[in-house]
Amino acid sequence: EGRKKVRESCSLPESSWEERLANAVTPLWRLPYQEQLQVKYESQRKVLQTLASRLEELGIDAQKRGGLCCPLQPVVPSPIINGYRNKSTFSVNRGPDGNPKTVGLYVGTGRERNIVCVKANHVENIPSKHKQVAQCYEEFICRSPLDSCILFHEGGHWRELVVRTTSCGHTMAIITFHPQELGQEALATQKALLKEFFTCGPGAVCALTSLYFQESTMTRCSHEQSPFQLLHGAPHIFEELLGLKFRISPDAFFQVNTAGAEVLYQAVRELCQATGDTVLLDICCGTGTIGLSLAHRVSKVIGVEVVEKAIEDAEWNAAFNGISNCEFHTGKAEAVLPQLLASWEDARPLVAVVNPSRAGLHYRVVRAIRNCRAICRLLYISCKPEGEAMRNFLELCCPPDPRKKLVGEPFAPMLALPFDMFPHTVHCELVLLFTR
Repeated sequence: EGRKKVRESCSLPESSWEERLANAVTPLWRLPYQEQLQVKYESQRKVLQTLASRLEELGIDAQKRGGLCCPLQPVVPSPIINGYRNKSTFSVNRGPDGNPKTVGLYVGTGRERNIVCVKANHVENIPSKHKQVAQCYEEFICRSPLDSCILFHEGGHWRELVVRTTSCGHTMAIITFHPQELGQEALATQKALLKEFFTCGPGAVCALTSLYFQESTMTRCSHEQSPFQLLHGAPHIFEELLGLKFRISPDAFFQVNTAGAEVLYQAVRELCQATGDTVLLDICCGTGTIGLSLAHRVSKVIGVEVVEKAIEDAEWNAAFNGISNCEFHTGKAEAVLPQLLASWEDARPLVAVVNPSRAGLHYRVVRAIRNCRAICRLLYISCKPEGEAMRNFLELCCPPDPRKKLVGEPFAPMLALPFDMFPHTVHCELVLLFTR
């Protein structure tokens, strides 16, 4: 019923670009919130049905009640429904009026060559502070004699804007700039103008805590590839979560819905069933939020994260919060984890929590987890369970296969707990508990 209403609402005449953008970015925005949760419950039910049938194909009898591979709990609602995002990425491109310096979100696709950049002032999941910074950035680049960079090979300079905010009232803006053929003197001039605009000019109304600038010749650039340059303010912003204080760098991962993250991590804390002698393995740990929030319940936390700056933040977070039983490792999980677990001889119980990106876990990570006998309990937090995560679920649960070097006993899904971290969108965070 809920999905039918979504289809009906989305097939209404699109009377404006604003409506098209709302339908593209927040497709459930017309539905009452309880109906949104029902739509998401149904989508997670399909995920578990698919997993059950795929496991059955592997000869594993996973058909539980209602054709699901394990019990599915109701979707846990988000404490905040509107303006919940603590991070927004705005593009620069042609608007519906032809202005090539429009700052907003895309409608259309590159493949169809029908991209239009629409201002996001009406989008319900973006907070007003983010919209304010985007509006000021547009005002700045419209005053600038330099063009926006729409296609790299066609020239232009001004590119996307990332805004990060915290419940502590901090605001960080990160501006991406394509240098093209500009020399250091010309670049210095642009950085000075940008800083002046946001500190003394019209942009001062944003009261930025941090203003960063990144010269980038690629679509996405890490700090290692092209350093984030601090033009103004503090190098970090700070967030409070479950009584702890966390430091956030420009490219560090942090759950996009802070209030929702608190609810999620509290549930993870309960599902881990950690005791005083447990070692917690926090894979794809970001700034250490999950591990640090559980540190007082376990004997040791081991975090693994590919982003170097995030690990720096995690170590600072541990020290600042007086937590001394954590160690963090920088590097790709598929390189770090097999080494870490291959020689594991610790007698203490080992619980793993994985929180990968939409790309899921590398096969070598799954293999290392399977082949480590000490891990009997695994929590998989997935932001896209119907995608690559499904491959991981099957790899965790399939029978041992020496050809693939999967020699460890298989896991079994025991419980699925969905969380609505993204109201108004179709996305849902799913926590799957596996045991063996």
